[in-house]
Amino acid sequence: MKKWLTVLLTVFLIAGCSGNKQKDTTKEKKQPLKKVSVVLDWTPNTNHTGLYVAEEKGYFKEEGLDVDIIMPPEAGADQLVASGKADFGVGYQEAITQARIQGVPLVSIAAVIQHNTSGFASPVAKNIKTPKDFEGKTYGGWGSPVEKAVITSLMQKENADINKVKIINMGDTDFFTAIKKDADFGWIYYGWDGVEAGLRNEKINMIYLTDYSKKLDYYTPVLETNEKMIANNPATVKAFLKAVTKGYDFAIKNPDQAADILIKAAPDLDPKLVKKSQEWLSPKYQDDAKQWGLQKQQVWENYASWMYDNKLLDKKLDAKKAFTNEFLPK
Repeated sequence: MKKWLTVLLTVFLIAGCSGNKQKDTTKEKKQPLKKVSVVLDWTPNTNHTGLYVAEEKGYFKEEGLDVDIIMPPEAGADQLVASGKADFGVGYQEAITQARIQGVPLVSIAAVIQHNTSGFASPVAKNIKTPKDFEGKTYGGWGSPVEKAVITSLMQKENADINKVKIINMGDTDFFTAIKKDADFGWIYYGWDGVEAGLRNEKINMIYLTDYSKKLDYYTPVLETNEKMIANNPATVKAFLKAVTKGYDFAIKNPDQAADILIKAAPDLDPKLVKKSQEWLSPKYQDDAKQWGLQKQQVWENYASWMYDNKLLDKKLDAKKAFTNEFLPK
């Protein structure tokens, strides 16, 4: 917030007797809040808690911002942010990497979670304990080429054959519905679907990507903006991240209270799931980083090289242009 200079008006009054009187008046002008928008990647969940905390606690207002948290269109947040129709968004390193290769000016400005918490989940009854066990099974996904590449990469480490895996497109079908229909295993974030499985008393086996390759320990999700926003409104980007950092720091230290704030903002969510998910995820936000949001160039280069090696990119990524730590609080 800007501090306005106090204007001192000194009026010397000459009366019948000698003496000077000084009168001070202070005029404070209240600067209007700057309206900005942030579009989510999915329906509200514990990946987004820091945003809702920043809103509820007034951290955005403290930084002079009026932030509108909006739901994503069918195409997701990336298109809105890249085109400037939204100022900020929740995205993924994998999508930003592909966008940068195609000349789309998306930039990651903070890592929501320090390490990849996703992996392949399956009911215990399916007996899928390693990537070798994918053989003869059906994977239910959302139709991205990345899925087959990741499955192949993991299976190759155990000399397993990807051609023995049936891959079907389940679209937006949730994990629990998919595995009760045609799929044997699916790709989930443990912090949400894995926690929900526990609440449902449905035992699952989890194969984390990071257990098989360091190159798959990428940032997912992240907060993103576009190059134009960075060039033309750097103070706004900095103010936004200062408030959001406070929000995630609060969630790290106060998971139960943070969960209550998310439940208040999104009352359709299952309170038990939010509470358990927040308890599990809060320590993962910052994890082993010096502060919340920090990103490493090596992480961006590692994953980009993996994508390139697996024919998902037709040229190599300039990682320095894909992310920045510049606007995080010092």
